[in-house]
Amino acid sequence: MTRTQEIRPDIDDGIDRKVLAQLRARFLKVNDGRLERAMLALSTRQQLVLRLLPLLFHVNHPLLPGYVSGTTPAGVATFEPDDEVLAEAQRLTRSFSYKARRGPQPTPIHGLFLMGSLGTIAQDEQSDLDIWVCHNPDLDAAATGELQKKCSALEAWAASQGAEAHFFLVDPARFTLGDREARLTSDDCGTTQHYLLLDEFYRTAIWLAGRTPLWWLVPTYEEGRYAEYARTLLSKRFIRAEDVLDLGNLAHIPPGEFIGASMWQLYKGIESPYKSVLKLLLTEVYAREHPRVACLSLRFKEAVYANRLDLDELDPYVVVYRRLEEYLQVRNEPERLELIRRCLYLKVNKKLSRPPRNRSKSWQRLLLERLTAEWHWSPRQLAMLDSRSQWKVRQVLSERRALVNELTYSYRFLSQFARSEQAAGTLSSRDLGVLGRRLYAAFERKAGKVEFINPGIAPDIAEDTLTLVQCPSTEDGGETQWALFHGSLNAQEWRDFAPLKRSRELIALLAWCHRNGVIDASTRVSLHPGNSDLTESELSNLLASLQQTFPLPLGQVDENALLRPGVPTNTLLLVNVGVDPLRQHSQKNFHLITEHNDALGFSAVRENLVLTLDQVTLNSWNELLVQRYEGPDALLACLRDYLNALPAKGPRPGLRVRCYCRNRAQAIGQRVEELFKDTQALLGTTGVPRFLLQVEQRFHILQLEPGQVNHASLPDLPALVEHLGRDVPDYSPLQLDRHALAEQDLSVILPVGRPGCIQVFYRQEGGSAEISLLDERNALWRQRLPFHDEQSLLNPLHRFLQSLLYRRNALLPLEGTEAQASGEILYYEVVNQGRGLERRAAPAAAVSHPFYDVQAIVEPADAGMVHVTLYCNHREFSELEYGSGLFAAVARHILAQRRSPERYPCYITDLDLSQMPGRGQAQAVHYLRYKVELEDRLNRALREG
Repeated sequence: MTRTQEIRPDIDDGIDRKVLAQLRARFLKVNDGRLERAMLALSTRQQLVLRLLPLLFHVNHPLLPGYVSGTTPAGVATFEPDDEVLAEAQRLTRSFSYKARRGPQPTPIHGLFLMGSLGTIAQDEQSDLDIWVCHNPDLDAAATGELQKKCSALEAWAASQGAEAHFFLVDPARFTLGDREARLTSDDCGTTQHYLLLDEFYRTAIWLAGRTPLWWLVPTYEEGRYAEYARTLLSKRFIRAEDVLDLGNLAHIPPGEFIGASMWQLYKGIESPYKSVLKLLLTEVYAREHPRVACLSLRFKEAVYANRLDLDELDPYVVVYRRLEEYLQVRNEPERLELIRRCLYLKVNKKLSRPPRNRSKSWQRLLLERLTAEWHWSPRQLAMLDSRSQWKVRQVLSERRALVNELTYSYRFLSQFARSEQAAGTLSSRDLGVLGRRLYAAFERKAGKVEFINPGIAPDIAEDTLTLVQCPSTEDGGETQWALFHGSLNAQEWRDFAPLKRSRELIALLAWCHRNGVIDASTRVSLHPGNSDLTESELSNLLASLQQTFPLPLGQVDENALLRPGVPTNTLLLVNVGVDPLRQHSQKNFHLITEHNDALGFSAVRENLVLTLDQVTLNSWNELLVQRYEGPDALLACLRDYLNALPAKGPRPGLRVRCYCRNRAQAIGQRVEELFKDTQALLGTTGVPRFLLQVEQRFHILQLEPGQVNHASLPDLPALVEHLGRDVPDYSPLQLDRHALAEQDLSVILPVGRPGCIQVFYRQEGGSAEISLLDERNALWRQRLPFHDEQSLLNPLHRFLQSLLYRRNALLPLEGTEAQASGEILYYEVVNQGRGLERRAAPAAAVSHPFYDVQAIVEPADAGMVHVTLYCNHREFSELEYGSGLFAAVARHILAQRRSPERYPCYITDLDLSQMPGRGQAQAVHYLRYKVELEDRLNRALREG
């Protein structure tokens, strides 16, 4: 190329109008070549749309497509239709007759430009038409509204002709200032990428009609003083203002645009990575060059000025590729270079390993052949890429690694660039955080998470046949694993093949198959269950449950959800997967018949039939998580974790429980579902409720505090009673599971607790009686006593409780005491063999049986000990006087006061703990424990005295 062909205008030496005309002609030559290429790939009707568009914006005719009204802005600057276009219009409507405009008339449409992949190597049958309609900035709102209606009507007409068209109104004056409201392409992320969009426009747009860009006539070396240069061209009449359209320059690109562009492409790349990698890498190149960015549009302009007009080398996609190739070769990153080559090849979508549809090769195919020859790609490599629609798991996994590496690298680079340029303002910092979470949710590995392997890599990776095997694990300890193999293999064959996927647990493997579409409705699975009890029927039901609970595709994650930690939205619980809970009976081929049908206490030996649980959860970030629970406390651990993961506010997740094991599957599933829904309904209700569950002979108390649910496991009934009698800081309601404490009187006592109230329950059994008490905080106290009559049984307790309430209320302020004082003591008799309660009146002391007062005062001593002082009818007995013989002395005194020698029990009638640390307002059970202990010591002394 000789230097005389290069044009370098110098405004200081004067500009030749012929030179400007020559420059404009060069741009138009490239433009016409691209337009011709675009037309070649369009159908006849699509070509018609593109040819007629300038005329349809130039005139208003009621019978032409896009007509709105006679007042709709019409008239394209510098445009005059040729005979061929007019003939096409007349074929649409015979009544159309074009009248050429005479004299100066308004032309509100300044320019029409075609954006997108048309005319490029990547154009295909699905390529849409993005048309910029640049209009007069002086149009008022009504006129632009009419013009927008015309655009909508033209979109509908284009669709009827098989062309997907999108029209975007552009006000050049506002656009130059970076002020626009609407998206300007179907792939536009909004107003945050003004200069990058302008860069793409100048290097890719095809001029259809109207004014040509003023930017064409400003050399790249004058881009820094673009405004001054353009002003000179116009003011000195080198060019006419009515012939050019000014959309601004690319002298400086703010760093925030690189952040916005990268974020948008990363967002899109999560689902369609091939389409985003090229643009992501180009943005990285620009960002590394900042602030002296040699953007591609400037390179394009330099090539035209230098008369390098080869359409292949000026193809927008080839230009991008050449720049990325140059960048990656300098950085010595061959793996990334190979990835962008694959991205370009797949974007072009011309399968070179197969013969062309027509005998003659398209220019796109020829250009792609030249590029792949440069890359030294083998026929095998081309065939592999051309079969992408048939890729299965192995190919997809390999490609995923490269794509995810590129996306995560781009995110790290973006974050670093934002920090170094201090370009991440409040909005972009938030958006960066959301984007990071979106990438994390889509690609990050973590324990229990089902990895998504096919982010837009292959359209369908479902296998026709698979083999599922339980086999010995390579780990020590006799563990087993599940493995999935391609094809249908028998028991001898599978050992000779490498599996597609391994997993310790079956459900984790099946969830992976479902999430990634490896198994669909047509997949046939050969099963080798090993030592498990898994059947083909159960396997089929498990897969169906996954498909019904988590239908694909999962969809895009809402941005608001990413502002908060992920919470469960849908949960599937699978009980006893591959496990027969009554295996010993199944092997003997008989079934148990029993009245004890509770799955957590089945048969007379109260067997727990819930042996394992697999929890599959989809959260608000669209992460699919799997966790397995097994062992004695599997059910409680799963329930605790499920409740703790529930969101504090908002809707509760959907819950589905399924069981497909060989024995009692439906009953087991229903039992577990009832339990989970009962506890979930209690969570977050008034106070901190407790839930009592019995599994086999063990009891479990769940403390249902949102986010902090925990459980205590108790081996038997005495341990449960002891646990329920512990001090609690506040009233805590207790709900029993529907099968807990069957045939125990506690099953009717515990549910009736009331806050601020002391409730006494008694039950006679022969010569003894059992007293149970729920105190004001719902703590339990029990005592078995000899029974003579109700008066002798209840009076001592009633008197003690009255003294307790008297002391407690005396500590309250006098004002409002009546409202604050708690003095209700309720009595119930347990009847109907422990299955019912009947309310009873409080006992009244008979006048003929006056009480003998025994008061105790307990005070703290050293080393955790206490000092006890007793008062018998107001006579003091202290350790200071009697030492270790205190209780013997009191016993002698009491016996001396009695009229008969019968040594019946003595009761403490009043107790003071006010000096004990923190016991001034101790709850009733605490006083009762001291009362029983003191009475035991005193009555022992009575018996021994």
